[in-house]
Formats: sequence, structure tokens, C-alpha cells
Amino acid sequence: MKQLLQYYHNAKRNLWFGYFTIFCRVALAAGFIPSGYVKIIGERFTSLSVNHPMGQYLEALHHTGYYYTFIGIAQVLAAILLLIPRTALLGALLYLPIILNITILSHAVRFDGSLFTAPLMTIAVFYLLCWDYERLKVLFFPLQNTPREKKTRSFPWGFFASVFAVIVIVIFGSVNMYGIMPRNTQKGCLRQCSENSGPCENFCECIHVKGKPFNSCIQSYENEW
Repeated sequence: MKQLLQYYHNAKRNLWFGYFTIFCRVALAAGFIPSGYVKIIGERFTSLSVNHPMGQYLEALHHTGYYYTFIGIAQVLAAILLLIPRTALLGALLYLPIILNITILSHAVRFDGSLFTAPLMTIAVFYLLCWDYERLKVLFFPLQNTPREKKTRSFPWGFFASVFAVIVIVIFGSVNMYGIMPRNTQKGCLRQCSENSGPCENFCECIHVKGKPFNSCIQSYENEW
């Protein structure tokens, strides 16, 4: 535990960690402002077919009235709070449940659009929460004054190598996690089918032509195999 705390304090003094933290805050804010704004003005978020599992969900969500608007306001508010240093922790706390829900939803319906971006954004939010550990821990422990320490400029090669490795693992794992995916269109879905692959073609037809529920289509696909 002492080694972990020492690493944390060293990171807080390192300018490169600070730059990376700013990058995460800006990138996360950029991910929520456009999607939140679309919801606030009442427009549908994507042009996915309603036959697509995610399209069905988003179409239903679009018709929930002020709940749809509320989600948009929450997204934009979280993004704005992240951009302000004093409120960045509050923004991360608001951001986390939203992006975690998107991550689980994306994998539940195997949606290409956020299959690996949502998990990466979730990891980035957890990083921001760790970055503000000193502020976050006052919720559970008495407040202690810590002296300001001189900043360092040594480049944290190990940390950024780990960041790169996590990105590669998440992208590779997300792309190769499932044997079959609905894709965004029937044409895209059929591209993953090998020659004479009836079950795969039937799955794509089940999703994009018949518009059946995802669980029903995937169950039929698995039964045919």
C-alpha cells in the first residue's frame, strides 16, 4: 500500500501525468457534448435501422420524452464539469455511471459503434478518479493537509507503455471477443460470413430483415451450429 501511495504522489508531481490527465478530461468531454446536445434538442442520436438491436433501443429511448432530454443534459453537464479543474472530480463521478451503462449496453447487443471506445472511456474515467484520490478520500477519511511538492519533468515511460498496452488489449479483445456480430447493416453483417455459412446468413437476416430481438437471433444461430 505504501508503494502504491508513493507512486501516486510521484505521479501527481510529474508534469507528463498532468498533461495526460488534461487530455483525458478534454477527450471525455468531447465524447459527450455532441451526443448530449443531440438529445437536448430532441433529435435521434444515430441513423441505425430500427431492426438493429441498438437501433431498437435508441428508437425506444428517443420516444421517452423528457427522460431522453434529461440524459442529454446529464451528459453535457458531466462534460462541462470535467473541463473545469475545480469541478473535474464531480464531472468524473457524474460521467462514470453514464459511460458504464453505455459500455455494458454496447457489449450486450454487440454494437460496433462503441464496442471498444466505451470501455476505453470508462477506464479513462477511473483514471481521473484515481488522479483525484486525495480529494475523493475525504468522503471516507479525515482531511489531512499535504505539502505542495516541486513538479518533475521525467517522462513516465512505463506508465505510457501501460496505457498503450491497455488500449491495444481493449481494442483487440473487443473486436475478437464475439464469434458473430450484427454490424450496422446487413451488408456489413454478411461480410463476416464464410462461404456456405447458412447459420451466419440466417442470423444477419434475422436481425436486419426480420427485425427479431437480438437474443432470439443469437440463440437460433447457436442452435444451427
